[in-house]
Amino acid sequence: MNTHKALLAALLVPLGATLALAPTASAATPPAPAVTSVSAADAAPVGPGEAVAAAFRSPEAALGRVAHPLRTTEPRGGLADLRPFGRMVGDARVVGLGEATHSSHEFFTVKHRILRYLVEEKGFRAFALEAPWSTGLRLDAYLLRGEGDLKQIMDEEFQGTYRWWNNAEYRDLLQWIRAYNVEHPDDPVRFVGDDGGFAGAELYDKVSAYAAAARPDLVPRLTELYRGLRPATDAETYVNDYLSKPMAERKELAERTGRAVDLLKQRPATGADADAHAWAVQHATAIHQMTTLFAFDWDDPRSVPDLMLYRDRVMAQNIAWWQRQTGDKIMLAAHNGHIALKTYTPGAYPKVQGDFLREQLGGGYLSVGLTFDHGSFNAFGTDGAVHRFTVGPAAPGTTEHTLDRVRYRDFVVDLRNTPATARAWLAAPHTVKNIGATYPGIADAPQIRLSESYDVVIHLQQVEAAHLLK
Repeated sequence: MNTHKALLAALLVPLGATLALAPTASAATPPAPAVTSVSAADAAPVGPGEAVAAAFRSPEAALGRVAHPLRTTEPRGGLADLRPFGRMVGDARVVGLGEATHSSHEFFTVKHRILRYLVEEKGFRAFALEAPWSTGLRLDAYLLRGEGDLKQIMDEEFQGTYRWWNNAEYRDLLQWIRAYNVEHPDDPVRFVGDDGGFAGAELYDKVSAYAAAARPDLVPRLTELYRGLRPATDAETYVNDYLSKPMAERKELAERTGRAVDLLKQRPATGADADAHAWAVQHATAIHQMTTLFAFDWDDPRSVPDLMLYRDRVMAQNIAWWQRQTGDKIMLAAHNGHIALKTYTPGAYPKVQGDFLREQLGGGYLSVGLTFDHGSFNAFGTDGAVHRFTVGPAAPGTTEHTLDRVRYRDFVVDLRNTPATARAWLAAPHTVKNIGATYPGIADAPQIRLSESYDVVIHLQQVEAAHLLK
């Protein structure tokens, strides 16, 4: 595989081929013994006071005191068990919901279930995903007005290394949003693609249409600046062809798209045109994000940290822009490594999306990590093909080993409100599962401090591989 293609896998699905973080417990790891770390003395205290003290002598016991069980991971049915989670959300305007693998059924269905709750009970009105801005526009048009065919859109937009999103679980989530919008046409739920890995034809058409209507003097200049850029092939072919261009040409294209953004910004719109102008500038910015991303030297490993830093920064900027522009409260779906408040791998990923969002939104951003003990997932194997992998129970000493010994099978816990014994454990580094697009990855044992990484954790005992549609 060419270097740039390997990096493409890492880019378009985060923490992928070059940055995937494989779990410590592999499929060959024997199940951990079903014992608690609470001692015999803890198990049989003499009096009520000692019983309380004993409950806090292990981190799993302490966490069990403040954890809230989940009734189910499936999206249908009552949502009353999510009320404690709603209190954790508070007044947050953006909730980042992670995943420890890119393709496990329960991670997707939990996101669907929580989206339902946030929409119905907390007034959230946008679902954001690691997908190109132009993909978001196509899906948003379908969800708002029924434009296009959902299967065709998913097949065309979720290809290449975005293929993990072309699954039955996300199809169901999108169908739920569409049904909700049919019933609530004046208060719909929107779709946001925050990534910069591709810029579809829709973006060029929207920028050109705005210029023709509001700034006809710019049309010839924009046409020249965008010459040869508007996609005429499928996304995967377009990106591979683009990355095969000489570096000098890619840099020149990035310079041209930057000039297009500057042209649109030169004369700020007022009144009724202000909103249309803002959207046109953002669409042009999304084009420039792609060309800038592809102007990094993908064949030089030394450029990877700067490339990844740029990508996470623009993903955060796109989310923050949508939130400011529309006022929508947003549920953001991404890999754990992206929605975290601190990077897992500082050498390759200097700063991540969640860190940028906390800087921009403060307490208006809530980071929610999703962990699991054992189960299966889809990922690229070392042969480049898609496989279903299974991993056994987490090894002692790992984050998941302790979380799986909390008294509930599946639960949510606010890491900002825990007993002292739990706080000490949460502040210490522990290995965590963090499986990317390719399995196994090269960074197999990341050590993180859970309390520095997330505000809230949802732990699931077992997950199964998602149902890919194509």
